[in-house]
Amino acid sequence: MGIVYYIALVSIFVIGVIAGGMAVFFSRQMIITRQLRIAQRKAARTVAEAKLEAKNVLQEASAEAEKAKSATEAGYRERRSELQQQENRLAQKTETLERKLEGVENRERSLTNKEKEIESIRAQLGEVRSRQLKQLELISGMSSTEAKQALLETMEVEIQGETSRRLREWEVELKEETAKKAQEVLSQAIQRCASEVVSETTVAVVPIPSDEMKGRLIGREGRNIRALEQATGVDLIIDDTPEAVTLSSFDPVRREVARLTLTKLILDGRIHPARIEEVVAKTKEEVDATIYSAAEEAVTEIGVHGLRPELMKLLGRLKYRTSYGQNVLGHSIEVAHLAGMIASELGANVAIAKKTGLLHDIGKAVDREVEGSHAAIGADLVKQWDKSPEVVQGIAGHHGETETTSTWGFIISAADAISSARPGARRESLESYLKRLKALEDIADGFKGVEKAFAIQAGREIRILVKPEEIDDLGAMRLARDIVKKIEEGLEYPGQIKVTVLRETRAINYAK
Repeated sequence: MGIVYYIALVSIFVIGVIAGGMAVFFSRQMIITRQLRIAQRKAARTVAEAKLEAKNVLQEASAEAEKAKSATEAGYRERRSELQQQENRLAQKTETLERKLEGVENRERSLTNKEKEIESIRAQLGEVRSRQLKQLELISGMSSTEAKQALLETMEVEIQGETSRRLREWEVELKEETAKKAQEVLSQAIQRCASEVVSETTVAVVPIPSDEMKGRLIGREGRNIRALEQATGVDLIIDDTPEAVTLSSFDPVRREVARLTLTKLILDGRIHPARIEEVVAKTKEEVDATIYSAAEEAVTEIGVHGLRPELMKLLGRLKYRTSYGQNVLGHSIEVAHLAGMIASELGANVAIAKKTGLLHDIGKAVDREVEGSHAAIGADLVKQWDKSPEVVQGIAGHHGETETTSTWGFIISAADAISSARPGARRESLESYLKRLKALEDIADGFKGVEKAFAIQAGREIRILVKPEEIDDLGAMRLARDIVKKIEEGLEYPGQIKVTVLRETRAINYAK
């Protein structure tokens, strides 16, 4: 019974499930059918809309095509009209060119006829000229070649005379322009140089506090003063001048060492030979340092670099050297500035000009120890330690002592003259200077056969013109030697004086 009941329940459940499934199937089928109908209606509407839109597009495309066709036809007609106009213009130009070509052909035929006429006339002229030449040869008695040669010679003489005249005129104009340019360059250089008037002197005086100090400086039996003079190489002049001791020496560096040593000893109060030697040694080191420092300041101011230490030491020594009361180092710096200005105006190398100007008087640092002029000594010194031939040439020739003077020699000579000749540069009075030059010329004029004597180069050279009919070449050499002896015996002068005797005969004429 229980089993039958269970089977019945299962059967009912299965039937129910089948019935539910069929109901669900039929309901879904109905939904799908409804959706299908809706989709068909939408598709029909879409097709209708597409057909309508396609119709509109076709209508618009047809309208655009009509417009494009109209525009194309209008452009075609316009282009055809332009081409027709161009064809007309080309036809007109062709016609014009044909007419011009016809005119050119006519002119060519006319020119050909004229050329024939000219050739005929030329032939006739040739015959006439030939007959005239024959007649001229008969009349003059000269052939045509001889006549040409005579004419050329005459013209050559005239051209030579004209050339000489013009060359003289150009030479005069060139000299005037050169002098004017030189004046402008020098005036600009002088204007740009503003330097102080020197105040250095060659006398060194050391003040002392009392006359009692003089006795201490002299020492017992003069041992202190002898030790000081021996250590410094300077003469001490202790006279009746109150509260002052004068130092005398040709060497300015020694004089400076002695001055500083004496000042230190007076301040210290301990004065005896051992102390003197100690102070002199220390003072020499200080002066050497000061010398090198002065040289460094000078090269820095000028802008010159790369000088050897040997040249630096000699350059610094010029700080204590004076020439006619003018400090030589200050003068060298001034000449370097002026030489640079002149070189700049002339378009020359400014660096070489400044270097040459700074070193041009370096020979004065040792001119009391070496034989010769300071220019020659300086050139030899620079040649040893500097490999610049321009600098050596400028130093050697800045006083015109060499046979040939380079451009640098002329520049340095001009700068040197500007620096030393400006007002207040040198203490030597004009009167004494002129007296020395006059005495030099008088010595030369006193010899027989001398026509004229000229003292030049600030008294460093004298040039003597002799009468060639009275003095021969050997006599000129003897005269130079005799004048040198007379100058050495009768004059006092710094450095050396060059004596030049000139004997010559000149023949001058002018072609006018």
